[in-house]
Amino acid sequence: MFSQIRAILSIEADNEALVEAQLAAFTKQVPLLYFMLVTNTVALTVTHFNAAPALLTLYIPGALYVVSLVRLVHWWFSRHKRYAREEAVERLRATHRLTALLGAGFCAWALSIFPYGDAYQQSHVAFYIANTVIGCIFCLMHLRAAALTLTGIVLGPFTVFFATSGNPVFTALALNVALVTVAMVFILLTYYRDFRALIQSQTELTERQEETQRLSDENHRLANLDSLTNLPNRRQFRAELERRIAEAEAKGTGLALGLIDLDGFKPVNDTFGHSIGDKLLVEVGERLSAFADHGLFPARLGGDEFGLVFEGAISADRLHALGDDICAALQEPYVFSGQTARVSGSLGIAILGEAGATADRLFDRADFALYLAKQNFRGTTVVFSAEHEAEINEQGRIEQALRAADLEQEIYLVFQPMVDADTNGISAYEALARWESPTLGPVPPGIFIRAAERAGIIGPLTEVVLRKALSAATTWPDHIRLSINLSTRDITSNKTVDTLLDIIAQSGVAPERLDIEVTETAVLRNFTLAAENLKRFTQRGVGIALDDFGTGHSSLSYVHKLPLSKIKIDRGFIVDIATNDRSRSIVKTIVDLSRNIGCVCVVEGMETAEQVTVLRSLGCRIMQGYYFARPQKLEDTLAYQATSDTIVNPVLRKTG
Repeated sequence: MFSQIRAILSIEADNEALVEAQLAAFTKQVPLLYFMLVTNTVALTVTHFNAAPALLTLYIPGALYVVSLVRLVHWWFSRHKRYAREEAVERLRATHRLTALLGAGFCAWALSIFPYGDAYQQSHVAFYIANTVIGCIFCLMHLRAAALTLTGIVLGPFTVFFATSGNPVFTALALNVALVTVAMVFILLTYYRDFRALIQSQTELTERQEETQRLSDENHRLANLDSLTNLPNRRQFRAELERRIAEAEAKGTGLALGLIDLDGFKPVNDTFGHSIGDKLLVEVGERLSAFADHGLFPARLGGDEFGLVFEGAISADRLHALGDDICAALQEPYVFSGQTARVSGSLGIAILGEAGATADRLFDRADFALYLAKQNFRGTTVVFSAEHEAEINEQGRIEQALRAADLEQEIYLVFQPMVDADTNGISAYEALARWESPTLGPVPPGIFIRAAERAGIIGPLTEVVLRKALSAATTWPDHIRLSINLSTRDITSNKTVDTLLDIIAQSGVAPERLDIEVTETAVLRNFTLAAENLKRFTQRGVGIALDDFGTGHSSLSYVHKLPLSKIKIDRGFIVDIATNDRSRSIVKTIVDLSRNIGCVCVVEGMETAEQVTVLRSLGCRIMQGYYFARPQKLEDTLAYQATSDTIVNPVLRKTG
């Protein structure tokens, strides 16, 4: 019981929201409280000024006025101040204490002045105490402890004093005030309960709103940030790019867009696992973020592709230098739990104004620069230039002409032989497509094949080439094989593979005479689907050759998983093989690898007798290069024979 009373008469210091609300509400009531207290007191002193001594009508009320006015001024100037919870609690406790002191003081003063004056003046004292205290209690409704304390300190003595005065009027007044006090206390407690519940509801509502806002912010973060690297994602990057483009145009400042694609990331994933791959992507993001001081805004666009916005002093030279620094940083080893992974990054950059004025145009031009970097300068930076714009325009003309071309009439084939160094005879021909456009003239294969891939018509082109090649193969002896190249789109399109298999079945050429050549890069774009489709070819008896081996991101795990029958060593290792020990070691390793996994090893690109001699000493048997023959038209293929003086010295080690 005592503890409950003590709790009711105490400030609820643990309820921070309630304390703040009590302080805010009471601050608004302070002027009214002191105004009512002072004016009522002034009225009482005036009516008793000639009846009571000066001590009671002048000095004591004056002291009470000063205290009231000082408190009023203090609260007035601090009404907008924000307090910490501890400070707010202390102010409420001080108010509680002061309420008790002032209540006792004013009550004692009023009762001490009661004996002076006539019945009207005495009635004024009773009216003063009852009226003033009830008004003050209502001003203290938000402070239950202070209001109840004031009720007990003032109305308790008031009731006893007037009930025992012997005057029936005052006795009745005391009883009336006592009953009103009971009702007022009930109202006070009910109001405080509702006030407290309101604050609690507001607190819970605020908490729910904050939680809703937190979830909204989290959803916004998830919608705009990459969950792995915490970099902005493609959506946020696009919005930020458009905003910064508008800002750059308004302020006349420079801006450039960069696109980065990691080279060698998929082999890292397959060799070390996705966990290490994810850690590598996180570190790539950190390394890119380290360039933020150079006016760079990085983002992860998806997979192993990242976007950059360059701001500040924009020039091709500066971007080349900064881009080279970025690429160099990405090439540094990535070490995780004692495991070391290596990748590189190719970077394509497009400058606002020079390459385009819109986000779409910059993306298109930066992507083209990235394509050039990956095709020709892997691991370096290419800044889109006027020359590249001219190349795009030319490629646009080529694509348009290719779309309108009669492929059956305009595409023709040439064939380059693969020579068996043991027998001096031809073991196979590689079919190579050529295009004679009626509007453009001869178009190099490296150009029109890429144009066909971009235009989405590489499938129909491959079908034409395969039909023509198989038709040519029917004119050769059965022991001569046919080799044909497939692009990335070819081997990752189930529809195209279905069509090619049908063409092979209807050609009359035994599938066992056919080899499909694919590059490492083409396979790695979508290894799973590529491997499945290559397996479909082998199930029909078609051989699979891995072309340009050593130029992509070679991985023994890929070689092991692919249904290979041939490995072709890229010509890049052959150019200096007569003088470069490292090139010889690499070729020798690939030759041994081919033999160990049961594959035929084909060497491309020899142009001199010295190269042939070295290659034979390394165990190479099947060779393809200008030394033996350049690509030939069909009518020349059967006339060609490798003469005995073109092949030197028997091989020292044979493979295949």
